[in-house]
Amino acid sequence: DAQLALGAFLRQHFHRQPGRGGPGGWWILTEVDVEFAPHEIVRPDVAGWRRDRASERPSGRPVAIRPDFVCEILSTSNAATDQVDRFRLYASSGVPFYWIGDPERKILTVYRLEVTGYAVALQAKTGEVVNAPPFEAVALRVGLLFGEDPD
Repeated sequence: DAQLALGAFLRQHFHRQPGRGGPGGWWILTEVDVEFAPHEIVRPDVAGWRRDRASERPSGRPVAIRPDFVCEILSTSNAATDQVDRFRLYASSGVPFYWIGDPERKILTVYRLEVTGYAVALQAKTGEVVNAPPFEAVALRVGLLFGEDPD
């Protein structure tokens, strides 16, 4: 549910040309294979590419262009992989923004890549509305990611 909600939110506001119902400027894809290094292919839950860096929709299997944003939604079976292995892979591959959604605790953590590695840019929980980088232009109700009614 969280993956679907986040993908829908980002696509609604950002997966288009600017000025068409949102700031646009991104390609937002879900469950697409991305090659981060030779023989290192990962399928992030949600990934995004800035259109000014990738003028055409990333394609191919796997996609060879590094995303500018990746989000993983934790589950019992993948939490360690997403929080350790993929955290390290995305940082070493130069992914500028890494989000981790934790449906069990209903927390969104946003990491920003800095010279020394990822640093927490934002943490928020259900009940909060945030402008999370790199999508600060549109406020996100965190609870929507974790099943809160969109009324």
